[in-house]
Amino acid sequence: MSANGSPAGQQPTATYDSAFLKACRREPVPHTPVWFMRQAGRSLPEYHKVREGIPMLESCTRPELVAEITLQPVRRHHVDAAIYFSDIVVPLKAIGVDLDIKPGVGPVVAHPIRTRADLAQLRDLTPEDVWYVTEAIGLLTAELGPTPLIGFAGAPFTLASYLVEGGPSRTYENAKAMMYGDPELWADLLDRLAGITGAFLKVQIEAGASAVQLFDSWAGALAPADYRRSVLPASAKVFDAVAGYGVPRIHFGVGTGELLKLMGEAGADVVGVDYRVPLDEAARRIGPGKALQGNLDPTVLFAGKDAVETKAREVLDAAAGLEGHVFNLGHGVMPSTDPDALTRLVEFVHTESER
Repeated sequence: MSANGSPAGQQPTATYDSAFLKACRREPVPHTPVWFMRQAGRSLPEYHKVREGIPMLESCTRPELVAEITLQPVRRHHVDAAIYFSDIVVPLKAIGVDLDIKPGVGPVVAHPIRTRADLAQLRDLTPEDVWYVTEAIGLLTAELGPTPLIGFAGAPFTLASYLVEGGPSRTYENAKAMMYGDPELWADLLDRLAGITGAFLKVQIEAGASAVQLFDSWAGALAPADYRRSVLPASAKVFDAVAGYGVPRIHFGVGTGELLKLMGEAGADVVGVDYRVPLDEAARRIGPGKALQGNLDPTVLFAGKDAVETKAREVLDAAAGLEGHVFNLGHGVMPSTDPDALTRLVEFVHTESER
């Protein structure tokens, strides 16, 4: 690794001096950078227009469509980073797992993993399995120029939860039953998923992604001791797999206030914080050496301009003493959010935080 954080022997890219990457590296920034989880999607009328009649998983395999959807919020909102349009189950589908995303439900797995024999569904992922990712990112980096592209993947625990439950769950009873009752099978499942996830992130970085985010959407269902013992090793394996590329690694989960320090320990450079914990308190829990990302409550965007600005200013004030801060929501953009509210929020954060 070179001193500037780029992989050894590689010159900094056009995105290297962007506010987003500077904040991730905990360097001084001209303004607090902003992007939104789920910014490329359901809140945008142009998204609905281009995706009309195309199933979700199919839309993720069309490079031109992926590029267009990824670029839409950059054009509209002037955010400081793009997030690659995909879904956390894409790599599982790519290796042949029989699953689909059902509207109004989410990912549904035809043959849930409940026994050791079921692990046979999970072979290694190759770049050829996700050729469309490489092609789409090539299109995107050509268009984005100095605007960084964030690659992403689902974390092993969240993917395992879907695979074991067979679909979304509020209780994770089957996944937790395996974790507690057959810890060896559980560890092997997460280790295999960590290999797949690491390979998926490598494809995105090698194609041109400037940073990556690992979404552990359901990790908040775990007690800290269970996370440390049964989940952290797999997440650490993912981060280790891409450590040599020198790109910032972001880690985010929902309801993870009690896990923030552990999520940082897994290997993240940037820890995403949901809206339940103020950023200054999150920094105290996580400890030094990490940038933070977050954390406006997404529902505030329905409350009107004055309320949005008041709450956004509270986030910026809480972040004032941080080593590095990327402004984001504390969860994803809700489908019924007014896109203009997001555009105004970006402008407000940029103006309010201008150095």
